[in-house]
Amino acid sequence: MSEIKDQPIQQFLDNLASQSATPGGGSAAALMGAQGAALISMVCNLTIGKPKFADVEAEMQALLSDAEALREQLTGMIKADVDVFNRVMAAYGLPKDSDEDKAARSVAIQAVLKDATDVPLDCARACAKVIELSQLAADKGNPNVVSDAGAAVMSAHGGLKTAALNVYINAGSLKDRDFAEAKLAELAAIMQGAESRAEDIYQAIKAKL
Repeated sequence: MSEIKDQPIQQFLDNLASQSATPGGGSAAALMGAQGAALISMVCNLTIGKPKFADVEAEMQALLSDAEALREQLTGMIKADVDVFNRVMAAYGLPKDSDEDKAARSVAIQAVLKDATDVPLDCARACAKVIELSQLAADKGNPNVVSDAGAAVMSAHGGLKTAALNVYINAGSLKDRDFAEAKLAELAAIMQGAESRAEDIYQAIKAKL
């Protein structure tokens, strides 16, 4: 079976729409973030090498490198979400006939739920970085594609909010409340300012159109 990232878009969307639980919202969140990073790369590639933008060439080269690193990271998270969800389902499917079975099953479920909290948290963190990078793309990139920088920030914002929902739902099922609260605090720190920043960047871009 091919990697999700190597599937045609139609196949991915068909699978997303199917009765199968995977791919689901977590994979969609990663895809949104990766799409945002790709759009930033597009702005960079349409700015780099043009004489009229020579004064920002170095900044755009650095931005392109950062955006591509995030695109690769987020693309990998599409499969990471599927993998961790499958592990969660496998844990829930463990036998529960005896008290020993039930105890072992509970331990397995709780262990994998921690991973299922970390995966979307990492996605949220990466999406927040894409939002941050889109600012430079909008401010110094080729103005002819500034709307694409806006598409980047909105895509990353959607990914961030979607990933956050998966953190909330998995953290809510954890018995280790210290771990859960620590992860929710990390998420809150990531989210703090990210939403208002995304809206500010969007409005600044809109004003240029």
